[in-house]
Amino acid sequence: MNEHRKNIIVKEILYWKENRMLPEQYCDFLLTVYTEGNRPNVRENRLSKKRIRFHNVVYFLSILFSLFVIYFTELSFILQMGFAAILILFSLAGIYYFSLKKMPYQFPLIATALILLFSSVEIISGVFPENQLPLVVGVIVNCFIWFLAGWKLKLPYFTISGYLGLIILIILILIK
Repeated sequence: MNEHRKNIIVKEILYWKENRMLPEQYCDFLLTVYTEGNRPNVRENRLSKKRIRFHNVVYFLSILFSLFVIYFTELSFILQMGFAAILILFSLAGIYYFSLKKMPYQFPLIATALILLFSSVEIISGVFPENQLPLVVGVIVNCFIWFLAGWKLKLPYFTISGYLGLIILIILILIK
């Protein structure tokens, strides 16, 4: 039997075992037969997926927390930016950690980009409340960072986000 077929059958048996469609002993026996005793460790894989899912939820919550702190609280400006800086450092540490462990680091990267955008818009709006030009320049810089990150890391959604951000900004400028 060719290797591709074996892999399909093994994945199907793992699916049956995970969803309890067959008794665990039967699945173990079938996995032993089809993998010739060289079965991958499923438990570690499942733990790794749960850990990644947990980290993704944490980074998503950090995005929501930064939105809440920056836009919906009456905390002082310094305290808001302090929270944003801590969340950015937390996300950057996540990117570094995940890249070292060869794990997907897209969620911390997205969290860093969005929190940086929120905080830079808030800082620029606070420093230059009457002038819109610095805000436009700040958004352009953020879009350029997104474009560069997408191009360098080969992440098309970052490249597209950078382009779309610039296009939307140009449309908004032309409308006003």
